[in-house]
Amino acid sequence: MLKKFFITGLLVWIPLVITIWVIGLIVNTLSGVVPDFLSSQSLFHRHIPGFGFVLVIAVILGTGMVTANFLGRRLFDLWERLLNQIPLVRSIYSSVKQVSDTVLAPNGRAFRQAVLIEYPRKGSWTIAFLTGEPRGEVAGHLPGEHLSVYVPTTPNPTSGFFLIVPRAEVIELHMSVDAALKYIVSMGVVAPPAPITPAAMPEASDARLGAR
Repeated sequence: MLKKFFITGLLVWIPLVITIWVIGLIVNTLSGVVPDFLSSQSLFHRHIPGFGFVLVIAVILGTGMVTANFLGRRLFDLWERLLNQIPLVRSIYSSVKQVSDTVLAPNGRAFRQAVLIEYPRKGSWTIAFLTGEPRGEVAGHLPGEHLSVYVPTTPNPTSGFFLIVPRAEVIELHMSVDAALKYIVSMGVVAPPAPITPAAMPEASDARLGAR
């Protein structure tokens, strides 16, 4: 009986503690970006919990509002050209910007589709996220059509593997990205709900992206 109560208590506290820990980590990380002269201690001579986090969010929103108009966009373009003139900064900034533009673009496909692939061997299946299509020199060496996918690890999906697989071997899933992440983080315990239409079997060619 005590074991049952203990496990029940763990089931209540573990999700709550982890949620609070993740939120605290995000708040502390964003607050650490704020320089000392903009801290609540310097501005108001008192510590205000969460002030740095709110300030960072306000700066991000304000930057987006300013950049959205014509004048702000011109200023941003000038700033980018200035950064591209600095050798070391240019390589780092351009790489990070290209990745962020690809992942966060509203009309982009990166991380907006969960797929099923055979990995790490034939007969073993895992969930991955579509990130795009190989281009340039890499695409020139690949026979046929391929897709770029990210395979997250369990239970920490922030680390994983980047794979290029044939399009015909990628099965599109109808589950949302959030449902797929829950499935991965829970190590398969929290299964996503079944779709309204019957899910296609791996053998079904019409379920594969190659059939499109």
